[in-house]
Amino acid sequence: MKKIAFLAALMLAFTTIFASADSFKTVSIGADLSEQQKQKMLDVFGVSEEDALVVMVTNDEERSYLSGIAPESKIGSKAISCSYVEPQGEGSGLQVMVKNLTWVTEDMIANSLATAGVKDAKVVAAAPFNVSGTAALTGIMMGFEKATGEKLDVDAKDAANREMITTGELGEELGKDNAVKLMNEIKQEVIKNNLSSPDDIRTIIQKVADHYGVTLSEDQINQIIDVMQRISKLDIDINDISNQLKNMGDKLQTLIEESEETRNMLQQVLDMLSGLIAKLKFW
Repeated sequence: MKKIAFLAALMLAFTTIFASADSFKTVSIGADLSEQQKQKMLDVFGVSEEDALVVMVTNDEERSYLSGIAPESKIGSKAISCSYVEPQGEGSGLQVMVKNLTWVTEDMIANSLATAGVKDAKVVAAAPFNVSGTAALTGIMMGFEKATGEKLDVDAKDAANREMITTGELGEELGKDNAVKLMNEIKQEVIKNNLSSPDDIRTIIQKVADHYGVTLSEDQINQIIDVMQRISKLDIDINDISNQLKNMGDKLQTLIEESEETRNMLQQVLDMLSGLIAKLKFW
């Protein structure tokens, strides 16, 4: 009976350890993918339906986030984009990687996620074949809410989507990296100086554009002003933004890397097994 009780307690400990390791992994899958494509995406993310929460994202759900924000040609009629979200420890920041997304970049997604209030998470946005990735943010935000049990602010999500779309459209003319730098610097100035009036924001836009040697059209300036006014109404701290983006200088080298925490837990299991063998020999 003593052995049985000990083994039962050990198995409970193992179950708790591994449940804790996987319970917060969430995968969003485009509902219009075939079963084979869905499985391919799970393989890419390195998870199965047994060890991650899998949610389907429909085109209607994507439209609820993007209608009136993104061009119709970018939204499309099918839900294809997928994402992997794994919350990390406090202070870890955002780690983002994309695969087969042709219009959005890691930095575009990371900056927009920081605006939306997504914090301390490992994120992979991908598709089984090349797509624009416009709807990737939708699945990521849904996945983060499922993984953490926290609802993101509706206005923050709207501002985040508008930020990403505006950055992507600017990227078509300025180049993606230049568009990201421009939008991010403008956003930091707006938040840091608590700017909200169109004239003040216009002054910052012109200042940053001049710094990068960029000429913006009146329509582009007005679009950026609209995004920044929405961001100015959010409860965002400039230090939070910086902390969340601190890892983006070092891109993820693999889709899913084994975390230090997981390695430590595996070592705990090995240590417990060694202890168990020693006790069984003694008994």
